[in-house]
Amino acid sequence: MGGEELHAQLERRGAMLQGHFQLASGRHAGTYIEKFRILQWPDVTGELCAEIAARFAGEAPNVVAGPTTGGVILAFEVARQMGLRAIIAERGETAGREFRRGFELGPGDRVLVVDDVLTTGGSLRDTVAAVTARGAQVVGIGVLVNRGAKPNFEAPLHACLTVDAASWAPEECELCRRGLPLVVT
Repeated sequence: MGGEELHAQLERRGAMLQGHFQLASGRHAGTYIEKFRILQWPDVTGELCAEIAARFAGEAPNVVAGPTTGGVILAFEVARQMGLRAIIAERGETAGREFRRGFELGPGDRVLVVDDVLTTGGSLRDTVAAVTARGAQVVGIGVLVNRGAKPNFEAPLHACLTVDAASWAPEECELCRRGLPLVVT
C-alpha cells in the first residue's frame, strides 16, 4: 500500500484526526493518529505488517518484539507472517521496558522491533534497550506511522507512512495560544 493510499485509508477509517490533542508523550499536536482505529481493521493491519516483514526479511531476524500496547498486535502479526515468535516489552517496574512472563531472549538472537505510531521514539528506545540488555541484537525497527520524528536508532528504521505532523511542548503550543480546546488522548 503506497503512502498516499495509506493516508487516505487512515482518513476514511477515522484514524487520522484533526484538532488539538495532548499526546501520550505530553506534547500537543493538531494531528492525531488513533492507532486502535488502524489496528481494529485486520485487512489494513495485515497489509502493513506484510510490508514491514518484507522490508526486514533480508536482515534474518529470529524474533519480533513490540512494546505494549499496540506493539503487541504488530509483533504477533509480523512474526506470524515471517514464521517467527513474538515477544512483548512491558513497562518496567520503575522505568523503561522489560521482558517478563517467561519471554526468552539472549546473545545470538536477532530482533526486529515493531510499534504502531512513532512520535518521540520513547517506547522504541526503551524496547531496544530491553533487547540489548539481554545481549540480543536489534536488526531493524518497523512502524506503521512516523509522525515526522527523526530518531537516531543504530538499526534501520522503516515507516509504512510518514506524516509531517508538528507537535509542541505544552508551554510552546500554537493551538493553546489560539484557545482551541484540548483533547487528552
